[in-house]
Amino acid sequence: MITLDKVQLIRGGKRLLENASLSIFPGHKVALVGANGVGKSSLFGLLQGEYGVDAGDCQLPKHWRMAAVAQETPALGRSALEYVIDGDEQYRALEQELEAAQADGDGRRIGHAHDAFEAYHGYQVPAKAAELLNGLGFDDAGQHRAVKEFSGGWRMRLNLARALLIPSDLLLLDEPTNHLDLDTLIWLEQWLKRYQGTLLLISHDRDFLDEVVGEIVHLEQQQLFHYQGNYSQFERQRAERMAQQQAAFDKQQREKAHMQSFVDRFRAKASKAKQAQSRLKALEKLTMSAPSHADSHFNMAFREPAALPSPLLQMSEVQGGYGDTVILNKIKLNLVPGSRIGLLGRNGAGKSTLIKMLAGDLAPQAGELKLAQGVKIGYFAQHQLELLRMDDSPLMHLMRLAPEAKEQELRNFLGGYGFVGDRALEPVRPFSGGEKARLVLALLVWQRPNLLLLDEPTNHLDLEMRHTLTVALQGFEGALVVVSHDRHLLRATCSDFYLVDSGKVADFDGDLEDYYQWLLNQQNAGTTKAGGNGEVVDRKAEKRQQAELRQLLSPLKKRQQQLDKQMAKAQTELDHIEQTLADADIYAASEKDRLTALLKQRGDLQGQLEELELEWLELQEQMETLTQP
Repeated sequence: MITLDKVQLIRGGKRLLENASLSIFPGHKVALVGANGVGKSSLFGLLQGEYGVDAGDCQLPKHWRMAAVAQETPALGRSALEYVIDGDEQYRALEQELEAAQADGDGRRIGHAHDAFEAYHGYQVPAKAAELLNGLGFDDAGQHRAVKEFSGGWRMRLNLARALLIPSDLLLLDEPTNHLDLDTLIWLEQWLKRYQGTLLLISHDRDFLDEVVGEIVHLEQQQLFHYQGNYSQFERQRAERMAQQQAAFDKQQREKAHMQSFVDRFRAKASKAKQAQSRLKALEKLTMSAPSHADSHFNMAFREPAALPSPLLQMSEVQGGYGDTVILNKIKLNLVPGSRIGLLGRNGAGKSTLIKMLAGDLAPQAGELKLAQGVKIGYFAQHQLELLRMDDSPLMHLMRLAPEAKEQELRNFLGGYGFVGDRALEPVRPFSGGEKARLVLALLVWQRPNLLLLDEPTNHLDLEMRHTLTVALQGFEGALVVVSHDRHLLRATCSDFYLVDSGKVADFDGDLEDYYQWLLNQQNAGTTKAGGNGEVVDRKAEKRQQAELRQLLSPLKKRQQQLDKQMAKAQTELDHIEQTLADADIYAASEKDRLTALLKQRGDLQGQLEELELEWLELQEQMETLTQP
């Protein structure tokens, strides 16, 4: 068991934890959540022994084997497969001992080496490494390419594969989904569900957390708050805790004001002086609850576009690629105001290629791409973070876009993205990836685009900013095309999905669950060729399977929707009761009968909610069973 007892943790002069305690049991899957900078990664560093506590105690079982994702990858000439296997140092040591024994010719030594190698399941390690790499998007050819040939994102996948390969009792994963596309994310999700050890996970992907973890540890106000359940359940529980905390704080404020009033009125009167002094001491000793505290709220809203021509963009028989290599062919696409398109497809299929053509960063090889007069494109991609002027401040970046605007107006705008006070005046260079991404989004929003192209916009953004971005996109009046592995963002903002596959861009008849089933069908059919350069698919059989599955799932989904409405109604009623119970007047003697009725009603509603949630979970289990390969 992992135990933190009254831990104080200070890093870089910043107090991250103060008198914090936590217990994590073997085999549990736990997510660490909290705003950027509160100390989640530092807590990982503490568990890995990179530094010690400043006070208190941190204990891990001494026999536990730990695995974590390295943040650096050397530019090696070694193949990707061998590099991943190298991560299992015990395997390499046993392999070397076996080779040395065979070279030595000592029969007894060879026997012992063989026994140790077999006991470790050494003959299965290369196959396991290849399977992990395949799941993370490396085809057979890619597994034999040199590590130095891969980009930074792909090297992080190699480090992730190394961490997953190592036999471990404790697995620490810090933002493992940042460099993954949707299909590899789904694969990782399934792998982690099967993992038998203790998992500690940092992620800002709420759907990923909902699927993988069963407990949440929230880092807030230098404390560790433990919640049972996945992320969605944590949000509900935290809202309840904050409401209770606010009610307690308000009650103490009223008590403090009452006591202070007594002291002020009677301190000077001899007959009441003793009582006043007693109240004064009680007032000084009163332990005040902190007011309910929410993470910093961002304020993001797309400004009304100057124009909304229709259509905004037309593509006809467009061919796209690089040099002589054709990636996509015969693309036909019309974008009008209100279009909400999510691009689906496996890594390398051409999603980013399509986005770049739409943005004008990549000229079509053939065909016609026509932009209407008045189109203003807002394009977000990860490489744009590198285009920021590192020695300039957020305010200077925005002033270049709006030289006529008043400084206070610009500072107010930047404040909505977390650049408050002096932070708006500081150089960009030391900013985190999340802060740079927020700045790029702010600059994009200021320009009032009517065609929005987003290529993995949520990388590096915390859950609070992801939520803010999702809400803002829902109110965007122009056309949206997005590539993202954040399924919550896709579900909440996209009304149509297009599948980029086999050089084609086609309307996808289904939702994200159907896309997951499509991926499984592709894997089961064994149709993916090395390098992903083509596939043989029985489209009619695939569509028939999807239609049959949707027919089976339809009544279950319909019932789930009914349950969602019932749960929302019950939760609204429960919230109303909680607000009433937070009012001190309800506890007056004259309100006794009403209080009793409210408490009974609250208990009934909580029981009703539990029954509804259980039925919802049973339906979800049935649907997952139907979609299992």
